[in-house]
Amino acid sequence: MKKYLLILLIIFYCLSLSAQSITGSILDQTTRENLAGASVVLEGVGLIKTVLKSESKFIFKDLQPGKYILKVSHIGFATFQKELEVLGSDINLAIELQGSFKRLQEIRVVSASRQYSSSFGLPYAINVINQPSQSANMPRSTPEALANVPGVFVQKTNHGGGSAFIRGLTGNQTLILIDGIRMNNSTFRYGPNQYLNTIDPFTIQQIEVLRGSGSVQYGSDALGGVIQVFAKEPVFSDQKNFNGSVNARYWNSNMEKTANAELNYSGTKISFSGIVSIKDFGDLVGGDTTGRQSPSGYTEADAHFKARFKISESAELTLANQFVQQKNVDVYHKVRLENFKLNEMGIQNRNLSYLKLRVKNSNPAFHQLNIIASLNNTLEERNSQKNNSLILTNETDKISTANLSVELFSTLSDYWTANSGTEFYYDKIWSSRKTTNNQNGSMASIRGLYPDKSSYLNASIYTLQHLNLGRFSIEAGARYNWLKASLKDKDLGQINVNPAAFVLNAAINYSLNKHHFYGSFNSGYRAPNIDDMGTLGIVDFRYELPSYELKPEKSYNSETGYKYGTENWNLGMALYYNSLINLITRIQTGGEIGGYKVYRKVNTEKASIKGIEGFLVWRANKQFTIDGFASFNYGQNLTKSEPLRRIPPFNGHLSAKYNLAEFYLKGEVAWADNQSRLAKGDMEDNRIPLGGTPGWQVFNLYSGYNLKPFQVKLSGQNILNADYRTHGSGINSVGRSFWMSLQYDF
Repeated sequence: MKKYLLILLIIFYCLSLSAQSITGSILDQTTRENLAGASVVLEGVGLIKTVLKSESKFIFKDLQPGKYILKVSHIGFATFQKELEVLGSDINLAIELQGSFKRLQEIRVVSASRQYSSSFGLPYAINVINQPSQSANMPRSTPEALANVPGVFVQKTNHGGGSAFIRGLTGNQTLILIDGIRMNNSTFRYGPNQYLNTIDPFTIQQIEVLRGSGSVQYGSDALGGVIQVFAKEPVFSDQKNFNGSVNARYWNSNMEKTANAELNYSGTKISFSGIVSIKDFGDLVGGDTTGRQSPSGYTEADAHFKARFKISESAELTLANQFVQQKNVDVYHKVRLENFKLNEMGIQNRNLSYLKLRVKNSNPAFHQLNIIASLNNTLEERNSQKNNSLILTNETDKISTANLSVELFSTLSDYWTANSGTEFYYDKIWSSRKTTNNQNGSMASIRGLYPDKSSYLNASIYTLQHLNLGRFSIEAGARYNWLKASLKDKDLGQINVNPAAFVLNAAINYSLNKHHFYGSFNSGYRAPNIDDMGTLGIVDFRYELPSYELKPEKSYNSETGYKYGTENWNLGMALYYNSLINLITRIQTGGEIGGYKVYRKVNTEKASIKGIEGFLVWRANKQFTIDGFASFNYGQNLTKSEPLRRIPPFNGHLSAKYNLAEFYLKGEVAWADNQSRLAKGDMEDNRIPLGGTPGWQVFNLYSGYNLKPFQVKLSGQNILNADYRTHGSGINSVGRSFWMSLQYDF
């Protein structure tokens, strides 16, 4: 009898062991936040189990007693490996993954697919800039932070501007996003504009630049690509913690005096970040014989606040506000070349507030829902007065943009995921213009640059599909966009315009060990906006009349590329061809107003831009790194049989950086060839020298030392004092100059 009882006990014991499980959660070691998208592999005797989880938790059930090896890997993180022994109880783990830099430039990016993906595995050209305010280059502004990105060329109409050309296109033909919210509104201008400079680099966690794609992912305007800025994100922690920093920067000749302060709080349920910057930019001093370029200085104040609330384990709420005010931003070339006594943006404000709700669900078909509601208010005030004139003109444009976006993420199988959604943006525009006689004080009100109280509705629905088939990954998607512009023109009455567009993309990537080959096709569009249809007045060097019969501009971009990445090498190249149709262009009407030729806009042109980009990063060892790139665009206006306007010249960058403990030293050369391929409009542009823009080479030096808790950085710009300007700019670039930054962390 005892023998039978012993046998039964053994059987029950074995049965209890056979039902054991291993469960776990995956966290980012740095942020202590849940980390989704890891690959989890369990190896044992005669057993290999793999799960790829969109969530941050995993489970292996019904395991036999014995020893196992658990491996967890994630793009951008070091692989976790641990030996486990299953005996008589379940095993529950909390695995923290540490950030890895073993493969240069392989990082997680969002912009290309609206979800976290490997930069290598994606069939798109994308670059990332991390915390530009903390970089060795210490960029003065956000546009200047993009100067070293392949395929991007930064033009500056004035010191307070900075317009990024992505593969030959800029202005309202490229899209700017902040934390997934469109910055482009219905008054964004064709050609270079200053709006990117209203983002304080001290508030930025990361900038992603997606080249050649973006209309399916984000809608209108992404003919050249997308610039997405992610503001600094407060993090959660197990213990309450306050930290922050104060920063002071000085640029010689009083070209910059900046003070910045940051305060962060982290807790288990609540975290927040607050950032304030005060800036005083003096007149820009050019190289060689240029000297001080006056007037070109301005002042700026920035404030940023973001708070996160963990409502539950599956729900999180984010509240944020971003404010900037710039004052007296002079348009230098207008004063120097166009007989203006005064030409400035008196005040430029931007105030973005948003609420973001993220909810997770155990159902893989609806595993995450993101809802964003935002309100973006902008104010642009322009003041001008001609020489020998008593009349001061003041123009004011106010745009209020309300947004509601809903996005659903689904895991349809182990290899198929999708995210789909809908977006609504609604602009309300108030535009006014008044003149003041400085002698007798008399005032008069006339029509503003845009029809007052106009509105613009932008609504769309989209879907993005992602397939991971071993060595192959496939991206595909589609978007339908419907718009309604309501313009109240005092001369022509109420006008309603309803353009619409349908676009799609398809791309494939093949990965073979460290080699990645990809090809893509993207259709894009730019719907005519209020600036296209309703402008009346002086813009740059012309006088524009309204145009209400415009259709969307469209693009068809084909691209093939190659990427290679190891611990020490990262290189790649891309070839592309972008066909553009229904381009909105200005044509002369034959008349003149106030000495300016009169133009109106029409959809009459076709064009093409083809180009090649290449980049290389070599990390010789932990101390020494070399990186560089070169970009070439060739744009042709097929309708006029002439070069396309404003195409950047062949340009590039090469740098070498040496790190030793807490010290670094970096030297770089940036260069651009001459640009003599000019369209007729370029030849008429007083910002471009006769015969084209000369080529240039600039040498810069950067150094820094971390004296914890102090950080000291020094920079020498344009060491050889070259006299130059980037193509299409209205002001020469800085000459030989020196920056100093001092930061205290607490």
